[in-house]
Amino acid sequence: MPKYAITLNSKLPKVGTSIFAVMSQLAEEHKALNLSQGFPNFGCSVDLIDLVTKYMKLGFNQYAPMPGIMSLREAIAEKTYESYSVNYDPVSEITVTAGATQAIYTAISAFIKEGDEVIVFEPAYDSYVPAIQLNGGIPIYIQMKTPDYKIDWEVVQKMISQKTKMIIINSPHNPTGSILNSEDLRKLEKLTKNSDIIILSDEVYEHIIFEKLEHQSVCRYPKLVERSLVISSFGKTFHTTGWKMGYVLAPEALTKEFRKAHQFTVFSCNTPIQHAYTDFLKNKSNYIGVCEFYQEKRDYFVKLIKLSKFKILPSYGTYFQLLDYSKISEETEMDFAVKLVKENGIAAIPVSSFYHKPCENKILRFCFAKNNETLEKAAEILCKI
Repeated sequence: MPKYAITLNSKLPKVGTSIFAVMSQLAEEHKALNLSQGFPNFGCSVDLIDLVTKYMKLGFNQYAPMPGIMSLREAIAEKTYESYSVNYDPVSEITVTAGATQAIYTAISAFIKEGDEVIVFEPAYDSYVPAIQLNGGIPIYIQMKTPDYKIDWEVVQKMISQKTKMIIINSPHNPTGSILNSEDLRKLEKLTKNSDIIILSDEVYEHIIFEKLEHQSVCRYPKLVERSLVISSFGKTFHTTGWKMGYVLAPEALTKEFRKAHQFTVFSCNTPIQHAYTDFLKNKSNYIGVCEFYQEKRDYFVKLIKLSKFKILPSYGTYFQLLDYSKISEETEMDFAVKLVKENGIAAIPVSSFYHKPCENKILRFCFAKNNETLEKAAEILCKI
């Protein structure tokens, strides 16, 4: 042991181990089904694996260019135009990143300074606020309206100040599965008009949207495109979350600043995987059919648990399903989630953990990106509670 203990002043004094790690570890300890952390328990395309292997064997194993290989950026530009009818220059407006979380952190680091305010909608994905705080920013929390988790834009207007530097939006939304509609984007466009506010749009579930609804990307709104960084994820779309690769779309001026921070965060990303994704994107069905695949998963899971005592809340996107347990228990969400693991053998995430202050609605988040056997086992457990 050292003789002298260094005095540390933590930059994140209230941050501990993430709820995802806590629940996954608890699930492992109790041999429980893990429907907590958001990742598939089935494999990705064999063709995609073969492509990665191909490019490794061909010798594409050294550093890629800092913004990403050009062929992949060109493929992303083509995909984005076909999806949203907007042109991004692959040279100066598209950057490949080591996953969406890195992209989010780098975007916040590039633009948020000491005292800048960032509007965050709760429940919020847990990486936003720590990134804001590490960069000296001040999170301004606005709760989405339950039970449908909608944004009250009148409240947003009141919370915007001269210090507002950024607004973070997320659609389809993790953890709730809600989505923004065209009216939401028009209101955001109006609120930010003639301002210097930057929009950080987390759209990692853009291809996982249900009921044949159209994803309302900020890419569809020219006035928002001018001020937005759009974050996307190959991992979510292609069932390869462990490969950690995504990308950022942004106008040249924003991209220039983003890349200044990006080059000192990761510099560049996995080279053979970039080449593999380039080829894989040539077949549009590899991403267009993802929504139908996950809607079948959602519908199957919901069908299996419809006779349970849980209330099923609508999920319009992502691969998460919210269940209301208010008819079952008066326990807090965390206590009930722990009890499910220890006594019933199934792990979920309490939605209250996505708020900065306790907010109890007796709702848990379950991930249905699982094979049918796992979903059937989960449903059997849930129906007995």
